[in-house]
Amino acid sequence: QVELTQSGGGLVQTGASLSLSCAASGRALSDYAVGWFRRAPGKEREFVAATDERGSVTWYSDSAKGRFTISRDNAKNTMGLQMSGLKPEDTAVYYCAASGYLNTNRAASTAYYPYWGQGTQVTVIS
Repeated sequence: QVELTQSGGGLVQTGASLSLSCAASGRALSDYAVGWFRRAPGKEREFVAATDERGSVTWYSDSAKGRFTISRDNAKNTMGLQMSGLKPEDTAVYYCAASGYLNTNRAASTAYYPYWGQGTQVTVIS
């Protein structure tokens, strides 16, 4: 099975950009579709973005669309989330995740992601 290790995150001001990374080990990341989720204080984990095994199809939440970009580099076994125009409401613990298969109906559901990174804090201050 694949193991996911996250890096990046931190504290930034409103409007700033920030990138998160997730490195896979144990199995090739190219075997998996991948996604990013986040959990804000007092809220459920919510979908942010996802992409298929080759990065040719992407899905985004309404809040992420136009500001966040999901990426992957299968040769390096890594995936990323580039965030721009950050807002205080983006403050959350962000998680990368891997799935055997995603489609439009599955991409936003945590139920289809058996593998998760450890989470990394993103804090946006005004």
